Amino acid sequence: MSDKLIIFDTTLRDGEQSPGASMTRDEKVRIAKALERLRVDVIEAGFPSASPGDFDAVQAVARAVKESAVCALARALDKDIDRAGEALKEANRARIHAFIATSPIHMQRKLRMEPDQVIEYAVKAVKRARQYTDDVEFSPEDAGRSEEDFLCRILEAVIDVGATTLNIPDTVGYSVPEQFGRTIRRLRERIPNSDKAVFSVHCHNDLGLAVANSLSAVMNGARQIECTINGLGERAGNAALEEIVMAVKTRKDVFPCRVDIDTREIVACSKLVSNITGFPVQPNKAIVGANAFAHESGIHQDGVLKSRETYEIMSAEDVGWTTNRMVLGKHSGRNAFRTRMQELGIEFGSEKELNDAFQHFKDLADKKHEIFDEDLQALITEAGVEAEDERVKLVALKVCSETGETPSARVTLKVENEEMTGTAKGGGVVDASLKAIESLVHTESTLSLYSVNSITTGTDAQGEVTVRLEKGGRIVNGQGADTDIVIASAKAYINAVNKLLAPRQRMHPQVAGDV
Repeated sequence: MSDKLIIFDTTLRDGEQSPGASMTRDEKVRIAKALERLRVDVIEAGFPSASPGDFDAVQAVARAVKESAVCALARALDKDIDRAGEALKEANRARIHAFIATSPIHMQRKLRMEPDQVIEYAVKAVKRARQYTDDVEFSPEDAGRSEEDFLCRILEAVIDVGATTLNIPDTVGYSVPEQFGRTIRRLRERIPNSDKAVFSVHCHNDLGLAVANSLSAVMNGARQIECTINGLGERAGNAALEEIVMAVKTRKDVFPCRVDIDTREIVACSKLVSNITGFPVQPNKAIVGANAFAHESGIHQDGVLKSRETYEIMSAEDVGWTTNRMVLGKHSGRNAFRTRMQELGIEFGSEKELNDAFQHFKDLADKKHEIFDEDLQALITEAGVEAEDERVKLVALKVCSETGETPSARVTLKVENEEMTGTAKGGGVVDASLKAIESLVHTESTLSLYSVNSITTGTDAQGEVTVRLEKGGRIVNGQGADTDIVIASAKAYINAVNKLLAPRQRMHPQVAGDV
């Protein structure tokens, strides 16, 4: 049994299934490059059959990534396998991940298939995937509620035809550590050819046990973990990559394996994913939360000052809390800007794109003294947001707030190239601004989330605002950043409005089934 633990990141696929977390092709490429700098072993880039947009994104990631393997998800259907193979054609290292449901409830009520038919489809899918790549992964969807005897039959069959990785997903987050670890051990013991494949796990966090279940599986022979940055994912999310990696690295005395991740890139990658998806990281989140290495208690502070190891089991620097600090300013030139962007994995397709981004940088530098890496990431995301704002754009915003008076806002928008002005009053200037915007766009949606986070420190820091709008079962997130939090709020709301007004571009993979 190898002592190498393969880290399989599915932020771009399962992470994107978080309501409102859809990413553009360029955003997926940015995250993929960050994951490559993190030295992730496998990047699951998406589900090519879900939509043309998903196909394009997987293809773009396959072209951009050179070191990590790039993986595409596919149902056990010829058309899905072929689509995945086509999307991965230009990848240096390609993997196809095929899946089919194996639990009685899924086979009977969703697939309407007999067990033997399911095995037939699985075997056929792996054989077809092998025509495109030697690296084929197979997942029995809802394995946590599948019968063990049937799992042994189907897994033995797919190994025989060339599956090199067997992923055991806890699709609905139902498992508990002792039981899940025992399942992995028993499958490895009972399947005659189990030594010919790597056992993997994909755990959901519905009971808050995704990381614990994954690590229990490692202790019982699993040598790949599927996880996401910040634990992003549908429902309560997935196992958090940063927690898995640091647990294995910190407790070398317990875990019989190693990871090859460059942990100094963890915080930067976490902030990038948070910035692009609009899902903020809670302050007390392990490893990447703002309070992860903060000490409030006087006893703790005293101990840390005397000897760091008294209360810190790992170093903040080891996960990148100080290594991603980069200062640019209003006197920084175009070349310094371009160089730092390249170091952050951001490249421009043309001189015009570079010039536009550099102008945004100069505008920001006039508002705040120091520009950090986080500001640069937010700046590029903001530029992407503006590029998407085809129907509604913010032209001007004026607000008034005075003690004893009702706050008011006056907003001018360009809607379908026609300027319109609206006014509104509200409980505060943000409330008034959003009401004024709504009075012009008439989305009749529900604002279900309004979140404000500081991108960096200091009173001149950019505020990053995330809003979530819901209408007719559709959920979209909008993002905006500015040193003025009211303007950032307006930008975020308009970004969400444009997403609502745009036609739905993709069918999320969970519509057809998921692992």
